[in-house]
Amino acid sequence: MDLAGKKIVLGLTGGIACYKAAEFTRALTKAGASVQVVMTAAAMHFITPVTMQGLSGKPVFTDQWDARIGNNMPHIDLTRDADAIVIAPCSADFIFKLAHGACDDLLSTLCVARQATLPLLVAPAMNVEMWQNPATQRNLTQLLADGIQLLGPDAGEQACGEVGMGRMLEADQLLTEVIASFQPKLLKGKRVLLTAGPTFEPIDPVRGITNLSSGKMGYAVARAAYEAGAEVTLVSGPTALTTPYGVRRISVQTAQQMHDIVMAQLAGADSRTDVFVAVAAVADWRVANASPQKLKKNADGSTPELVFEQNPDILATVAALPKAPYCVGFAAESEHLLQYGEAKRIRKNVPLLVGNIGHDTFGKDDNQLVLFDTDGHTSLPRAGKQQLARQLIAAIAARLG
Repeated sequence: MDLAGKKIVLGLTGGIACYKAAEFTRALTKAGASVQVVMTAAAMHFITPVTMQGLSGKPVFTDQWDARIGNNMPHIDLTRDADAIVIAPCSADFIFKLAHGACDDLLSTLCVARQATLPLLVAPAMNVEMWQNPATQRNLTQLLADGIQLLGPDAGEQACGEVGMGRMLEADQLLTEVIASFQPKLLKGKRVLLTAGPTFEPIDPVRGITNLSSGKMGYAVARAAYEAGAEVTLVSGPTALTTPYGVRRISVQTAQQMHDIVMAQLAGADSRTDVFVAVAAVADWRVANASPQKLKKNADGSTPELVFEQNPDILATVAALPKAPYCVGFAAESEHLLQYGEAKRIRKNVPLLVGNIGHDTFGKDDNQLVLFDTDGHTSLPRAGKQQLARQLIAAIAARLG
């Protein structure tokens, strides 16, 4: 319940993307938010107030003279106990209104009358030519200068049949952005490189050696870093997980591939990395004599002989660089976590190591962590992985100063 206790004023303006607002409303309420919908006259051409009332569980407001508000001032009262105003979809016309302080309907008036500390987030939705129009771009520049946050838009196929920028973000992407807006920007301006998931070491073209890591913890850390304002690159082994919104993902299979990609990211022309978080459960060994063809059963019952060689140690290699980023390692142990975790931190020569009992967390949505640093260790009690990821990001930010 990432939005438990939050009150969101959701504004709808005219556009075909209003259909996404229905799903977005449902997503907000599932995340624990209370949603008060306000619609413009144009929005009601695309979706009805009855639909939005059914999804939000609250009467929808459309008129600045609505007498249901005791003092007949809905433009004031609807926002005074709100935590954020979100306009989704936000049309080109409404962007113009916001940029120029227009107050000709309830939604535009309550935006101008909101308290200075109340966040206003807008999700643009329009035809690609409308988005690219210089007038629209001037108005968007003014919105940013006024401290209004833009959510998207995205590029792709549009309802009119044209293709390009201007599509409103999907409901799950909008939800991620709204949740992120409430998180402190502890890593604003930082670049974070992470590894996540298992690796897969081929035995032959159809078999291989891997582990039970689902990647959930690493993906949660990547999302938490994005929420904290960082630019995030995620190097991921094979998982069934969806890439967190706002995160750049590079997919790999083997430990050697993960090593090569990580080192390439650190060595590129634009390679400044502030934090490296090695969450991936990387195979210690690979099969040196992997077969180019599928291995068959032998008639005599004998088994093939596999020869192993050690994979590169990604975390130790990064930590040993002359200008290494702040390195955070993970240790998945099966026993003696306090002993093995501290020993691994010293061996890898990293300032912070995160330990857990692997078989107690692989594939699950919750976890419990122990943070090891030069001052000893700190336990983070069992909680959801996203909650723990945010605590970890806060701990990293505190250590960065």
